[in-house]
Amino acid sequence: MSGTVVVTDSTASLSAEVTEARGIVVVPLQVVIGATVYDEGPDGATPEMVAQALKEFRPVSTSRPSPARLTEIYQQAAADGADEILSIHLSAEMSGTFESAQLAARDAPVPVTVVDSRQVGVATGYAALSAQDVLDAGGSVADAAASARVRAEASTALFYVDTLEYLRRGGRIGAAAALVGGALSVKPLLCIADGRVVNLDRVRTSARALSRMEDLIVEKAGDLSVDLCVSHLANPDRAGELATRLGVRLSDNLGGREVWCGELGAVLGAHVGPGMVAVCLAPLLDPS
Repeated sequence: MSGTVVVTDSTASLSAEVTEARGIVVVPLQVVIGATVYDEGPDGATPEMVAQALKEFRPVSTSRPSPARLTEIYQQAAADGADEILSIHLSAEMSGTFESAQLAARDAPVPVTVVDSRQVGVATGYAALSAQDVLDAGGSVADAAASARVRAEASTALFYVDTLEYLRRGGRIGAAAALVGGALSVKPLLCIADGRVVNLDRVRTSARALSRMEDLIVEKAGDLSVDLCVSHLANPDRAGELATRLGVRLSDNLGGREVWCGELGAVLGAHVGPGMVAVCLAPLLDPS
C-alpha cells in the first residue's frame, strides 16, 4: 500500500471482492441485537440476522464506529505505507460516523481528508469508487474528494418500505414524519435529499410503489451513462424483478455494465425493515 488510501464504511455496501481489488479499506458500523454487539459484515451481523430479529420483535439498534476504531484504521493504513488518507462516509445527518472520522483524523499519523457523502448505502460506495478512479488516474486527494462529492450529489437513491415504523423507531424519517399515522393505508416511497430521508410519494399498493420507482429512475437516467444497484431486505423476488426490468429499460445507459442486485447491509436494514426495496442510480464521471 502506498500513496493515498481510500477508507469508507460498511454501509457503502461494497463487496469484499471490489474493495480488495481497488485497495479500499472498510470500517464496520455495529449492530446491536438484544444485548449482543456485532460488527456489520459476513462474519458479524448479516442482513438475514437483522431481518429475523425484527420479525421476532427483538430489540435491534445500530452504532457508529468510535473515533478510536477509526484512528486504528488510519494508523494501520499509514503503517502499510499510506502517506495520505481519504475517508468517505454516509451522511452526517443519518449517523455519527463522519464525526468519528473527523475526530480520528486529528490523531492520525498522516493527513486525512474526511468527506460527508450526504448519501447512504451504495451511493456512498459509488462515491468512494469514483474517488479511487481519480487517484488511480494520477489525480490529487483534493480532486478525488471533489469527485466523490460530485458523484454522491448526482446520485439518486429511492426506496420503498412496507412500513415507516422502523424508520420512526430509529429517528431517521426526518421530513417523512408527516406520513406517520396515515401510513397504514399507503405504501411510502422515499428518497435521500440533502442527506436526509424525505417523502417522495405515497401509493396504495407495493406493486404501484415499485412501478413508480422504476419510472422515476428511468426518467432520471435520461441519456446519461450510469451505474445502477437494486437492494432489498428479505424481498429478493421483487428486487430481482425490478432489477431485470430496469436492466432492459436502461440497457443503453448501462453500456454493458451489470445491474448490481443484492441484500441491503445489516445496519441500513435495521432502520428500514423487512420488505424494503431500494434503487440507486449513479451517473458516471470522467476520472481525468
